[in-house]
Amino acid sequence: MDTQVEVNPVPWNKGRLMGQKQPLKPKEIWAIRFRLQLGHRTRDLVALRVRDVAPGGRVAARAIVMQKKTQQPVKFEITEQTRDSVGAWLGEAQLRPEDFLFPSRVSLSPHLSTRQYARILKTWVASVGLDAHDYGTHSMRRTKPTLIYRRTRNLRAVQLLLGHTKPESTVRYLGIEVDDALEIAEQTDV
Repeated sequence: MDTQVEVNPVPWNKGRLMGQKQPLKPKEIWAIRFRLQLGHRTRDLVALRVRDVAPGGRVAARAIVMQKKTQQPVKFEITEQTRDSVGAWLGEAQLRPEDFLFPSRVSLSPHLSTRQYARILKTWVASVGLDAHDYGTHSMRRTKPTLIYRRTRNLRAVQLLLGHTKPESTVRYLGIEVDDALEIAEQTDV
């Protein structure tokens, strides 16, 4: 039996952006929001329950969830526009407080899977003309903290918002470069 061995195998990740995905820019977030509103796509968070964001039936301005990886509580803001969207979704879906905020359309899964969320996000990103390979689910999570860091340079505030226990994790997560660190050091007189 003669078996051929491929001399120059093509790596599985050739041409793919590996590692951290970039955060979205404010204009890209607005473009995605606009597209979703035009399409009346209110469903499009994964294991959140209705009671997590709408205790007493009204969407709150702030919510707290337990981070899956660290089991630490993380507080987050729900903007007015997001509250309106979530309120519209709750009215459309007729969900109870104990229901998942985004139930799965597949009967085997109680809520939207992270994989399905990733697929949905890719369609959002592509719908505004961006390369879907450059963005992932963490792009959404990284966007606001990255903007806050760039405006304020307050690493501790961003660390708290992300629920990180170590500043080093936040630095890695934000992708703060050596130049950023040097610029901060130069602006600090001791």
